[in-house]
Amino acid sequence: MQTILFGTNNAHKLEEIRAMVLPGFHVLGLSDLGISLDVDETDSTLEGNALLKARGYAEASGMPCFADDTGLEVAALNGEPGVYSARWAGPACSYQDNVDKMLREMEGKTDRRAVFRTVIAWVDGQQEPRFFEGRVEGIIIPEARGQGGFGYDPVFLPEEHSLTFAEMPAAEKHNISHRGRAVRAFVEFLASQPA
Repeated sequence: MQTILFGTNNAHKLEEIRAMVLPGFHVLGLSDLGISLDVDETDSTLEGNALLKARGYAEASGMPCFADDTGLEVAALNGEPGVYSARWAGPACSYQDNVDKMLREMEGKTDRRAVFRTVIAWVDGQQEPRFFEGRVEGIIIPEARGQGGFGYDPVFLPEEHSLTFAEMPAAEKHNISHRGRAVRAFVEFLASQPA
């Protein structure tokens, strides 16, 4: 069993990742190691922020670490909120605050196309950092639907689906989501590495 660290303070993300990672890998979260460090996401790209976190938490823990950054890029909002997705409605905002802002910003917009992107950075101290991206296209719907998931899930309707991420059973969401796709690419990479 290989133990790796997922560099996040977001309990929802940790829960999703643990549900997706294949047997053979034991994923620890920062709280499992008593790490309270909060790495500032100061880069202007998802890749850069994921790498800042992976490096920071690998250094703090002395363990191989992966971290992600996720952004919702909305065509009618010129790609916003993008890297600011988690804190779009303000520094101490809730998921609901962000959803409410999205619905306000999209009022009257006819182009509702959006892309959810997740980038995972992997730092193990043995080789150069590696990146894995997952993306899913969809639209922003005019009102929130569903109680599951987190973040913008209640207003994001993935392409060729009739349910928002918040309405889908977790397994269905993981199968098609941006984070699920990035995690599968990451796990394939880990499985291909010599023990």
